[in-house]
Amino acid sequence: MGADAREHEAFLYGVCYRMTGTHADAQEVVQDTFLRALERPPADTTQPWRPWLTRVAVNLCKDRLRRRKTRGYVGPWLPSPVDLGDTRDLELPSTARYERLESASFAFLLALERLTPQQRAVLVLRDVLDYSVAETAEALAIGESNVKVTLHRARHALEAAQAEEGAYRTQRLTDDGREAQRNMLQRFMLALSLGDVDAMRACVSEDVRLHTDGGGEFFASKKPVLGREKVLTFLIRVVRGELPQRFELRDLNGAPAIVSEFGPRKDHYAERVVSRIELDADGLICAYDSILATPKVTHLFSDP
Repeated sequence: MGADAREHEAFLYGVCYRMTGTHADAQEVVQDTFLRALERPPADTTQPWRPWLTRVAVNLCKDRLRRRKTRGYVGPWLPSPVDLGDTRDLELPSTARYERLESASFAFLLALERLTPQQRAVLVLRDVLDYSVAETAEALAIGESNVKVTLHRARHALEAAQAEEGAYRTQRLTDDGREAQRNMLQRFMLALSLGDVDAMRACVSEDVRLHTDGGGEFFASKKPVLGREKVLTFLIRVVRGELPQRFELRDLNGAPAIVSEFGPRKDHYAERVVSRIELDADGLICAYDSILATPKVTHLFSDP
């Protein structure tokens, strides 16, 4: 496997990120998978490594998902934003049900959270990696009929989640849509940094939703904040007139995001923040996500 390890690593990271939704978990599972290959390799090492590595990685991801659901999470859970270019993301077959960026979008990853670990594994293998029923059954050590039933239920649950969030999140972003998000994000963040409430109000829809993922580590709302005035009040309180020392507009998960770093802050306010938005049909912000939890953002900064 030696010469192809880097190629396998990039592919496995893409699979594990879609399975877990977090950069840290994906990296750790990839490392554990290679460790398993060293300590307990497959019986026939002359066969292609990728199917075996994928099977091990997906099952390790399932274990992590089960533990995550058992432990619970403080406040809204959001995916860990990633730069898909930096990670040398996997290439998907043209016959796959979902495109590469689509399958790593916040909308898709949040919908996947509604599935059981087994449903998520089957759907990722079948609809993202384009595995056959037989290949999926072998990878998960289940019967082919079980794969078909599980996939049907997974698709139904996914569609229900997507329908519920459909007015607030875009799974497949066009170039024009991406540019519109970029311009509005910059406009809103400038108004927020200046404390210009009127300018902020002009950017957001009346029924805007705010999700803050502090992971129990930083000041954040433990439930979604709903409505224009409540969202603006919350954001102004969090920023408190402080300007970030550094900020950068980046494409994360195929959509624009602002990566900000503040100086030392008190009262459990996060120093490193990733902000992203979704726009409604009128071009106004209908969803605002703020990711603060250290394990979810550290990799985006050059000096963790």
